[in-house]
Amino acid sequence: MNIHELIGELREPAKTKIVLLVADGLGGLPVVKGGKTELETARVPNLDACAADGVSGLSTPVLPGVTPGSGPGHLGLFGYDPLEFRIGRGILEALGINFAVGASDVAVRGNFCTMAPDGTIADRRAGRPTTARCVEVVEKLRAITLPGVEIFVEPVKEHRFVLVFRAVGLGGHVNDTDPQVTGVEPLPAAGKDAPSQRTAEFANAFMALAREVLRHEPDCSGAVLRGFATYPTITTFADLYGLKPAAIAVYPMYKGLARLVGMDVLDAGQTLGDQMARLKASWNDYDFFFLHYKYTDSTGEDGNFPAKVEMIEKLDAIVPQIRALNPDVFIVTGDHSTPSKFKSHSFHPVPTVIVAPETARPDGNTEFSESACLRGGLGHFQAMHLMLLAMAHANRLGKYGA
Repeated sequence: MNIHELIGELREPAKTKIVLLVADGLGGLPVVKGGKTELETARVPNLDACAADGVSGLSTPVLPGVTPGSGPGHLGLFGYDPLEFRIGRGILEALGINFAVGASDVAVRGNFCTMAPDGTIADRRAGRPTTARCVEVVEKLRAITLPGVEIFVEPVKEHRFVLVFRAVGLGGHVNDTDPQVTGVEPLPAAGKDAPSQRTAEFANAFMALAREVLRHEPDCSGAVLRGFATYPTITTFADLYGLKPAAIAVYPMYKGLARLVGMDVLDAGQTLGDQMARLKASWNDYDFFFLHYKYTDSTGEDGNFPAKVEMIEKLDAIVPQIRALNPDVFIVTGDHSTPSKFKSHSFHPVPTVIVAPETARPDGNTEFSESACLRGGLGHFQAMHLMLLAMAHANRLGKYGA
């Protein structure tokens, strides 16, 4: 029996509500030895109050020492083993903009980048252009055609776009062309099997033509591809947990993750205030809410320690609005760590707190931080077990065995 079969056997109906607040890339590191992390530096009285009222710990998104992408990080939080469910980022981006991915499609996430005169990558995110600029440049890529395949190019947000190849016999086992560093050329695409090699050949041809189309652009003068994927088969959140779930997210990829597992994706506007207004307006319609906050991650990726501190403090400010709704279970965590020191995701475990007034055993912590959570009552656990704890605290799991 696997965990999903166990949940199906134990789950019980209840009228309780669960809120999962995911601060993307929440965990961090001190910039200097003996210093504080971004979370430890931030003034977070409301998150500290959650720690005092609840039980805290550190979650490992995949396995100890493994640095996760956002897809595996979130799937783990939703209770899906990220080693079993390997979902390519392209599918998530496509679903995030509500693109109808077909059975013969391979979806890819594209990143506009700035190319140096010598053909190397100068800026992996093209200076984070506006979404309007992304739409403008995508229109130029739509002029690209290749024999034997139908091509769709759709804008997403800022430097991100979706590329979809549609033809019979394509595979999704293709490496990323993004080298993840500057000062080097984009990588060539290669497939791990014959169908995937066919996809790779289309991808390389597209990239060559894109370079010609974009070569005079001042910022978005190149593109790299990540997360080649076909549409997966996955049990929906409602079928797994017996919950009616809703997602309140701003960035398309996280909407895509929610759609992938069958959550209703609600209009979340563009700000935390918009998200809180949507949560309040929809409170009576759902019993599980996934709230996503991106900016703790993007500031970390930019290496901007003070900005990440500021984004954490902005998140802290809206916590009382969530708690005022009296959720039976309120969880604050992240999908992975993004230390400003690294300017990227890292393998470090993520601070997590569960506030469940009727069922939680407060552990004596009065601070929400990496060091405090290390001493918390939840201990150190795999993120894919978090939904078991959420269901248990919500009185939605029965007894196992006689």
